[in-house]
Amino acid sequence: MKIALLITGLLAVTPALAAEFTGPDYSGVYDCTGNDAHEGAYTGTVTIENIPTQSTGEYGAYRFQLEVPDYGVYEGQAAARGEHMGIFFSLTDPTTRDYGTGTAMFSKNAEGKWTFHKFYYEPEYKGGNHGTEDCVQR
Repeated sequence: MKIALLITGLLAVTPALAAEFTGPDYSGVYDCTGNDAHEGAYTGTVTIENIPTQSTGEYGAYRFQLEVPDYGVYEGQAAARGEHMGIFFSLTDPTTRDYGTGTAMFSKNAEGKWTFHKFYYEPEYKGGNHGTEDCVQR
């Protein structure tokens, strides 16, 4: 919702106060196993960090980082609503064209820790690529 004010014939728009973040907070470090269509099986560590100033109501904004031994660090961002998260990621070395978009579904395991399953698509890496990851919060 926006509040509009009429000032000497000009319309000024002021953003409404942001709602407090009420969604689940997926912040943490996760141990992951993945399967990449080009590279095969791999392991990695994902760090997800909530950005409180950009999270509002049921919508969460996050920093995303994936570290894969022998491949490098993928930086990115994510947006979540409920148990679903959209993720953009990119290897810090842009010459590889190793970047993409993923979708993740979160749930809690029997120990009460967050887990997620992610499918990703990379349009330019080695002519196009996709894969999956399964991750468990430490």
